[in-house]
Amino acid sequence: MLRLTEIKLPLAHAEDEIKTAIAKRLDIPADDLLNYRIFRRGVDARKKSNIQFTYTLDVAMCDEAAILSRFKNDPHVSIAPDTSYHFVAQAPQNPTSRPIVIGMGPAGLFAGLILAQMGFRPLILERGKAVRERTRDTFGLWRQGVLNPESNVQFGEGGAGTFSDGKLHSQIKDPRHLGRKVLEEFVKAGAPEEILYASKPHIGTFRLVSMVEKMRETIQSLGGEIRFQSRVDDIEIENGPNDIRHVRGVVLSSGEHIATDHLVLAVGHSARDTFEMIHKRGIYIEAKPFSIGFRIEHPQSLIDRARYGKNAGNPQLGAADYKLVHHASNGRSVYSFCMCPGGTVVAAASEAGRVVTNGMSQYSRNERNANSGIVVGITPEQDYPGDPLAGMQFQRRWESRAFELGGGNYCAPGQLVGDFLAGRPSRNFGAVQPSYTPGVHLCDLSTALPDYAIAAIREALPAFAKQIRGFDLPDAVLTGVETRTSSPIRIKRHDDDLQSINTLGLYPAGEGAGYAGGILSAAVDGIRVAEALALSMIAS
Repeated sequence: MLRLTEIKLPLAHAEDEIKTAIAKRLDIPADDLLNYRIFRRGVDARKKSNIQFTYTLDVAMCDEAAILSRFKNDPHVSIAPDTSYHFVAQAPQNPTSRPIVIGMGPAGLFAGLILAQMGFRPLILERGKAVRERTRDTFGLWRQGVLNPESNVQFGEGGAGTFSDGKLHSQIKDPRHLGRKVLEEFVKAGAPEEILYASKPHIGTFRLVSMVEKMRETIQSLGGEIRFQSRVDDIEIENGPNDIRHVRGVVLSSGEHIATDHLVLAVGHSARDTFEMIHKRGIYIEAKPFSIGFRIEHPQSLIDRARYGKNAGNPQLGAADYKLVHHASNGRSVYSFCMCPGGTVVAAASEAGRVVTNGMSQYSRNERNANSGIVVGITPEQDYPGDPLAGMQFQRRWESRAFELGGGNYCAPGQLVGDFLAGRPSRNFGAVQPSYTPGVHLCDLSTALPDYAIAAIREALPAFAKQIRGFDLPDAVLTGVETRTSSPIRIKRHDDDLQSINTLGLYPAGEGAGYAGGILSAAVDGIRVAEALALSMIAS
């Protein structure tokens, strides 16, 4: 097959027009085209008066060699790459040991799935509950202000990405097309097929719930085992000859010991007690940069008009998104994070007495408001030096402050953008009603984050309004605080075999290990770790 890129068609085009565009682009008779598939479809909205779909197409036709020769100097016509997944190994008939995966977010889920598909019968240990039980506990915080520290937005089957927009795009380098494997497995589990070609695919929370359940069933059908409410409180490490450390097992909160020589650590970015445990155990970790800020809510219609002009509301386009960056005069970078079109701001706390926000959308993206994080980059050297866990304590400090400002009942502190920019407390909501539950307590957010972050965000909002007209809408609502943008630590590993740099048999993976950011990149990292582990098990 050949790959054609940059094929542009109007929003309202018919399906037959794709075939016509292919024939015209290659200057061939229509009958020479055997078939085609859409590999990618994006939206070119640079000209609001002429928004177009941009296609990447894989096409089969008569005499492809002649076509390639004729277009040998055209970068938009080439051989379609092989994007199919190839397993790196298969388990022996009677493996002598069994790998353990800690955590069942995207990284742990795909590490377990790939290991199961290769025949290694993994044991997956998840501290939280199965996804439907977990959903009930999460709603307990949202609707009644009751937090379950072991079953919430952060902990449980599916990981934090289950309660998000379900975004499935990433900026990672992916030469082996592992992201394609992730998307194909999601489609098998019930995701819409359009995620295979949409330039910014998403699934939404409700679809993710049933998909995660089906993937769990697949792992179990292949001999894998999954245990919920099984928190790992310790990792057993043996010091061998030449002081070489090696994983030998885990200890659950129940006191049960489970032996293993191969352990995937995919605990997510909020497993703070686990971070403390591995640090105490001498597993090498280091502090890493992350970002802090607020959630901002606008009417979705405002974003649609700013991005699409007269095409706002076109069902072919759906709810508009945005991506914004501002470099503030105090040296800080402010950017939009995890933008959720037509979504809601959600309570994402996992520790008592702390408030954390995140964003979520359903597949339809048809809620009244758009929201995103407006966050400020921070670094260990400048903002929390001296200890690998200092970033985690930094997060806790501001989450506790948000709990206090919100009234001490898991309501979140909030402020209207106009009041925030003017430096005065907010008293009443205007045209924008916040979506966060249990509720938003209006106040002055100037003490909800460090002074440098407040100053940078105040400078950024009017600057963003130059790109998205109305972004500094006085009635738009800021809700605090957003602190879980990524892990505050990195569990450092070797680049080649992906094992911990000082503990053999330990494979840090995903967001919690500091090697991913989002569902797709975490899932891809889980695949890579599973492959490295499998090769190690076969070699041993």
